[in-house]
Amino acid sequence: MNYTEVLENAKKKIGPKCKVCPVCNGLACKNTLPGPGSKGPGNGANDNYEAWHKIKLNMDTIVENTAIDTSTSLFGRELAFPLVSAPIGSIRLQYNSEDDVRDFNEKCMAACESRGILHFYSTGLEESVHNSAIQSRISHGNNGIPVINPEADENIIKQMTRCHEKQSPLAITVVVDSAGLPHLKECHGSGGTKSVEQLRALKEEAKVPFIVKGIMTAKSALKAIDAGADAIIVSNHGGRVLSDTPATAEVLSEIADAVSGRATIIVDGGIRSGIDMFKAYALGADLCMICRPVLISYYGGGQEGMECYFDKLKAELVDTMYMCGARQISDISRDMIRM
Repeated sequence: MNYTEVLENAKKKIGPKCKVCPVCNGLACKNTLPGPGSKGPGNGANDNYEAWHKIKLNMDTIVENTAIDTSTSLFGRELAFPLVSAPIGSIRLQYNSEDDVRDFNEKCMAACESRGILHFYSTGLEESVHNSAIQSRISHGNNGIPVINPEADENIIKQMTRCHEKQSPLAITVVVDSAGLPHLKECHGSGGTKSVEQLRALKEEAKVPFIVKGIMTAKSALKAIDAGADAIIVSNHGGRVLSDTPATAEVLSEIADAVSGRATIIVDGGIRSGIDMFKAYALGADLCMICRPVLISYYGGGQEGMECYFDKLKAELVDTMYMCGARQISDISRDMIRM
């Protein structure tokens, strides 16, 4: 199976809201919520995508002709390359009413296990979703990290956190950017913004490394670190939660400068290729997170479809590193890109 076949298969299965465009750039789906699009009136998904393409690469091939090493680690866990797949709460609500996110989580963890990376999975809108995901995580080498929605009541988050304690995950994530999702508010009565003190209490409950998703300013990054975050995810929820926010590529470097190595930095939003990933590392990210194309690949071929997409990303990253003079991930620096 090649990636063109994956896309063709996905068109037949994914449902009416996603058009399976040749490049997933947010233009065809526009403002479809619930769905893959953006919260109106703007199009943050397309803004995210376009921002990476404004950054150019500085080619440098006057270097030793040695092998490329894409390996890295997260909290002591070795990864084949610096990528994690993103959480999806409900594909039934957002894509196809006949489908179940539990099957997506199972096949995505299997694909991530085979390719040496990690899957961040949502606790979802139903208890059965996170119970099933825990079992999938355990069966696939503990390679999943739970992402808990920002319930209005942090006691619910603490209860979900305790569900994972017996089979301890590598880390636990609380997502705060989804406080702006209209359908989440409908389900829970409130999106659930969180104070530094509330995040600090959740960090104490976690007992494992603590990740905060939804950071878009240096100020917010420092708040998360003050709350005890071991990692942050620079994210505007795929451009879906607030119109006219900057793209993640536009804020990444200032956030990385403010964090200054005190927390691991993961970034998502419009990253579609290994070239985009390279640019993210040059701007200060430690890992990239990708959502929509991974889901499209699931519809296009299940586990095999996602493995095909992961292989494509890694090959593109290797080629970019080779042509820009980087031989390992730590070699990638800002002088390798042109803003």
